[in-house]
Amino acid sequence: MSWKTDHRSFYYAGAPEPPDPDLRPGKVALLVIDVQNTYLDTTDPAWAPFVARMRGAVIPNTARLIGEFRARGLDVLFARIACLMPDGRDRSLSQRKPGWNDLLLPKDEPASQIVPELAPRPGEVVVTKTTDSALTGTSLRLILTNLGITHVVCTGIFTDQCVSSTVRSLADESFDVILVADASAAGTDALHTRELEVLNMIYCAVMSTEELITYLPA
Repeated sequence: MSWKTDHRSFYYAGAPEPPDPDLRPGKVALLVIDVQNTYLDTTDPAWAPFVARMRGAVIPNTARLIGEFRARGLDVLFARIACLMPDGRDRSLSQRKPGWNDLLLPKDEPASQIVPELAPRPGEVVVTKTTDSALTGTSLRLILTNLGITHVVCTGIFTDQCVSSTVRSLADESFDVILVADASAAGTDALHTRELEVLNMIYCAVMSTEELITYLPA
């Protein structure tokens, strides 16, 4: 099994294998999306498999990637959902509609912070968003461009929501995107797997942590 043939949707079932990515020093960055305390702080049994995936795979694999990027002198950036106003009036419509997505996460509250295992270091970029896409409504696109980044490696949650929106936005802005399958998660494994198929090959390349590391520049 290989990332070059896995996660194929109907559209790309017979497509040629993609070439190896050309990841160069100063040109590739890691973007960790929305791995925040609020999503792990639940006792709802329906969310137990998600929490188990986060604790058992997503957070450890993301921590490993952060370590690899830092050790190689490559940029690590973070995005998180947080509102600037205490009552959340600055949130986008998608984050104010009734239902599960209607989360009030003031920017200074513990719930909105990135989980301690993945805490940003001083000087690493953290963008705060009130949208699903980390590019929409933030300066992330400009930051990446100013840094000279051409390839963005994405990890985080939720694969079918904020991760997907961010990947699509990055692709539309002509960044080459790699989504790390075992360092991301949706509410269920079925939703996660399906979204990987939707995104793969047109908006990003989908790889495992191990596969991605083999391409990182020394």
